[in-house]
Amino acid sequence: MSEELASAVAEEAAKAQQPAAAQQAPQQQGTDLNISDLVALKSILEVASQRGAFKANELEAVGRTFNKLNAFLESVAKKEA
Repeated sequence: MSEELASAVAEEAAKAQQPAAAQQAPQQQGTDLNISDLVALKSILEVASQRGAFKANELEAVGRTFNKLNAFLESVAKKEA
C-alpha cells in the first residue's frame, strides 16, 4: 500500500471514530474491539477498494467480508434504535 493510500485510510478511520470516541468513557489500551472499531474498519475497506488497493482475485473475499460487516453493523444500529 502506498504512503498516500495508507495516510488516506488512516484519516478516514480517524474521522469514523471521532463521534464514537467522544461518547465513550476512557478505556485502557488493550485487545477490546468495539462497534466504533468496526465502523472504522468498514470505512477503511471502502476507501481501500475505491483506490484500487485490492487485486482482482481478492475482491470477492473483500466484498463478502464487507457485506457481512455491514449487515452486522445495521443489525446493531436497529437494536440500539
